[in-house]
Amino acid sequence: MLNNRDRWRVYKRVSVMFFLAGVALTVFQIGSINMGAPFELERQARMDASERVEPGAALGDKTDLYLGIKSFWKASKRQPVPKARATTQEPRITEDSSPRTWDVTSSNCSANLNLSSQDWYRGLEDNFKQFMLYRHCRYFPMLLNHPEKCTGDVYLLMVIKSVATQHDRREVIRKTWGKEQVVDGKRIKTLFLIGKPSNVAERANHQKLVEYEDYIYRDILQWDFLDSFFNLTLKETHFLKWFHTYCPSVRYVFKGDDDVFVSVENIFEFLESSSNAKNLFVGDVIFKAKPIRKKENKYYIPLALYDKAHYPPYAGGGGFLMDGNLARRLHWVADSLELYPIDDVFLGMCLEVLQVTPIKHNAFKTFGLVKNKSSKLNREPCFFKSMIVVHKLLPLDLMHMWNLVNSDLVCSQKVEIL
Repeated sequence: MLNNRDRWRVYKRVSVMFFLAGVALTVFQIGSINMGAPFELERQARMDASERVEPGAALGDKTDLYLGIKSFWKASKRQPVPKARATTQEPRITEDSSPRTWDVTSSNCSANLNLSSQDWYRGLEDNFKQFMLYRHCRYFPMLLNHPEKCTGDVYLLMVIKSVATQHDRREVIRKTWGKEQVVDGKRIKTLFLIGKPSNVAERANHQKLVEYEDYIYRDILQWDFLDSFFNLTLKETHFLKWFHTYCPSVRYVFKGDDDVFVSVENIFEFLESSSNAKNLFVGDVIFKAKPIRKKENKYYIPLALYDKAHYPPYAGGGGFLMDGNLARRLHWVADSLELYPIDDVFLGMCLEVLQVTPIKHNAFKTFGLVKNKSSKLNREPCFFKSMIVVHKLLPLDLMHMWNLVNSDLVCSQKVEIL
């Protein structure tokens, strides 16, 4: 039995132990709160990014939007991208094996040095030498992908060629003719096609801006090849492969540049009148065009690359419209032909193989309304109102013309071209 003094000592020790345990527990909880909160917020922000939630679309307040943006710019917090598997041979596609996802995982491609011993190659200009050395490199990995664009019933897919730095053009298109919408129950979706930024010094910064832009709008397809004039053909072949892989039921495709005016209303009017047409491919078609042999011209082609007198009929790349089934067939042909430096001519070559003649339509003006660039007719909204595509409008001009055409514009008469 313990006497009173011993009981008092035991009581004091137990009390001190409980007090110290309480203090320690309090300190630990405070530390956990201080450390756990930012980790939990960062975890939630990463979850939003990984699920591709558009900022503000399904979030309760501006705080969550801020967290999503803050998380995006913390590069160190982003999940590491797995290294691509190296492929030892050039990916080739046959009609019997259709990939369900983008199946190119490596951009490893060596120069074809066998050409250097051939006389015709040594006579080429440096840019054509570079093109020929890597002409066999046909497909590259995807950096940004949105297969969900083709889920469900899509009537018209609007596809626009762009480059990383021309974000102002993409922004205006999203606000005008490229706005995703449903017209008479028919869904319209929009995509922009880009390669890697060409400015070496600023490439990392430009790439980060592109990724953030896509984080917001989720409408950019990007591949791991350099954006350049000769690589526009790569952009063509990559889109056709992508479309064949992910878009089995899209009805029509509009494909154009990021400096054009487009009337979606007139596209719909035209398609309704051409609903029974097979292998539809319509645009500003050029017949019997001659290859340009003047070296100072942007479109110069040496005889070593093309020795025929004329090109096959082709539509100006500023904007054209095609049937979805034809686009899927074009993929097979594009995969079998040698790449050509001019993208719209290359597509004409593919159509020739399919024995499809593109249709010329006067509502497609890929070289401006009239040849005289200083003519006031090129700025007349009543002419634009009757067109499907008009090329060469900078962002401010496009927005201005769009507002005029979609205002209470009164024209003396509508040009009957549709």
